Amino acid sequence: MAENYWTHLRPDGKWGTKKEGASRDSRVFDTQQDSWDYTQDKARESGGEAYLKNKKGKIRERNTYGKDPYPPKG
Repeated sequence: MAENYWTHLRPDGKWGTKKEGASRDSRVFDTQQDSWDYTQDKARESGGEAYLKNKKGKIRERNTYGKDPYPPKG
């Protein structure tokens, strides 16, 4: 089953990776890049999506892995 993962800035200044719907972070990192790499790996393993939030909480980047549920015709 495809699962989505998020990279976000935590209140303590560290970066967390959280599975969508989870109450706690899967892992916590000192740098945004380390957290984003881990988020992408987890999304790739599950065939889901990886989301990267910036420091203000807005989505900065998004990657989809696995089969696209809406393939374009043509």
